Amino acid sequence: MSDKEYRIPAHVAIIMDGNGRWAKKRGLPRTMGHAQGAKVVEQILEDADHMGIRYLTVYAFSTENWARPDSEVTALMNLLRTYMKTSLAKCAKNNVRIRVIGDKTRLDEDLQKAIAHLEEETKNNTGIGFQIAINYGARDEMRRGIQDLARKVADGTLKPEDIDEAAISGSLDTAGIPDPDLLIRTCGEERISNFLLWQIAYSELYFTDKAWPDFDKEELEKAIDAFNHRERRYGGLVS
Repeated sequence: MSDKEYRIPAHVAIIMDGNGRWAKKRGLPRTMGHAQGAKVVEQILEDADHMGIRYLTVYAFSTENWARPDSEVTALMNLLRTYMKTSLAKCAKNNVRIRVIGDKTRLDEDLQKAIAHLEEETKNNTGIGFQIAINYGARDEMRRGIQDLARKVADGTLKPEDIDEAAISGSLDTAGIPDPDLLIRTCGEERISNFLLWQIAYSELYFTDKAWPDFDKEELEKAIDAFNHRERRYGGLVS
C-alpha cells in the first residue's frame, strides 16, 4: 500500500478496558490502574493529533459504572476533576477542543461546572476534537434524544414525518461530530458495551489484547494499519 493510499481515520473512538486487571496483575489497587490509564489518555490524544486524527472519543465512565464499589467510583470522579482542572492550559497550547458526552446531571455540581467551563473555554479551538464519555450509555443517549424530538413534535416545531436520520443524529450528544471511522477496544474483550450504538453503524472494529495502561502509539498505529486493510463499502459493492 503506497503512502498516497494510506488513510488516517478522521474519528477514532476507544473503549478503554483493562485498568483494573492491569493493576491486579501487578499487585496494585485498581485505583492505580485508573491513574495510569489517565496518563495514557493524555499521551494517546497527543499521538492522535500528530497523526492527523481529527476527533478522538474515549469511554471514561459508563452509566453502569455507578454499580462499582464507592471507593472506585470516588477515585474515578477525582481523576476526572483533576483532568478538568489541569487540562485547560494543555488544551490552549495544543488547540484541543473538548466536549463531554453523557448525562452530566448526575455528576456532582462542582464537576458539572468544571466541565462547562472547560467546554466553553475550548469551544473555539480548531485542533483535534476530544470527546470524553462520562456517565454515558448509548441507550440512555438515544432515550434522551428521542425525548427531545418528542417535545419538539408536541410543541409543533417538528413534524413526525421530518424525523430522519439527520434529525436523530442531531438529537444525540455527538451532534455535529462525524461518526467514528474506527472503534478500538482494549484488553481482549470483543463487545460494544453500550457505546455509541447509533454512531458506529458503519465503523470498523479493532480489538487488542493489550490492557489500556499498556496501550501506546505503536498499538494505535497497528489499529490504523488494520483499518487500512479493510474495504469500507457501506452496504455497496467493491468497485
